[in-house]
Amino acid sequence: MATGPGVLPPPPPGMAAPLATEAAGGRVGGMRYEASLTSLSWIPSEALPGLSRLPFEAGMTHYDPPPPDRIEDLDDLAAADRFRFANELRAWVEVTDGRIVAYGHAGSGRMGSTTVGRGRASLTFPAVALADLQSTPEVASSSVRFVQTAGGRTALPAPRRVRHPPFVQVEAPLAWTTLALTINADGSSSAEMVGASPFPRHWLYDDQGRLMAKSGLIDFTAWYRDAFGSHTPWGDTDSPALVTEVESAA
Repeated sequence: MATGPGVLPPPPPGMAAPLATEAAGGRVGGMRYEASLTSLSWIPSEALPGLSRLPFEAGMTHYDPPPPDRIEDLDDLAAADRFRFANELRAWVEVTDGRIVAYGHAGSGRMGSTTVGRGRASLTFPAVALADLQSTPEVASSSVRFVQTAGGRTALPAPRRVRHPPFVQVEAPLAWTTLALTINADGSSSAEMVGASPFPRHWLYDDQGRLMAKSGLIDFTAWYRDAFGSHTPWGDTDSPALVTEVESAA
C-alpha cells in the first residue's frame, strides 16, 4: 500500500491512527479508532439428540472440532472447513477535539459448507447466506454503537414438521448471530453477542482475534422446529444470546 504525505496505512484493529491534516479551516489533529468483533459457529458432537445424530454417526456428514482459541486468519479457517458460518463486524470512528465527527460500519457474514459422504464419494454444498442486517448506528455524544446480524442455512433440504404455520418446512432452519460493537471517543470499545439462533454453538472473538465468550445454551429442538420465516431476525424475532465469559490466562 502506498504511503506519503497525507496518506497513512490503516492501523491494526483496536488501534488509533492520526488523521491527515486538511486545508486551512478544515479538520486538524483528529484520530481514527477501529475495532472489530467476530463470531464463529460450529456443531459439537454432543449437540444433537436422538435420531438427528444418525447422519453424523453413519459418516454421511461430520461434526466440527472446536475452533481455535485465537483467530490468526479467517480465510485459512474457512478453507479448512473449521466453521459453519462466521459473522465479522468491523467499524471505526473519527474523533476531533474529543467529539466523534464521522463513523463507518464494515464487515459481513461468511458462510461455510456442508460435506456429505466419504472420500471420493463425498460432495460439498456451499451454505446459503441471507442478506446481512446492519442496523442504523446508534450515535451518542461520546460513542457509536453498531449492530450486525449474519447467517443463513445449509443448502441441503430438511423436511420436517414445525410449530407455526404452514406447519411443514422443506428448507433447513436458519442459523445466525447478532453482534454489537460500541466504540467510544477515547478509543476504547466494548463488544457483545446480543442475539443468536439456539443452534449451533457460537464462539465470540475480540478485535485481536482472541476468544472472549461462548454461547452457553444449545437447543436443537427449538431451532429445528422454530427457526424459519418470521421467527428469525429476517422476520421480526431474534433470540437472546446466553453467553459465558472465557477466563483469561493472565
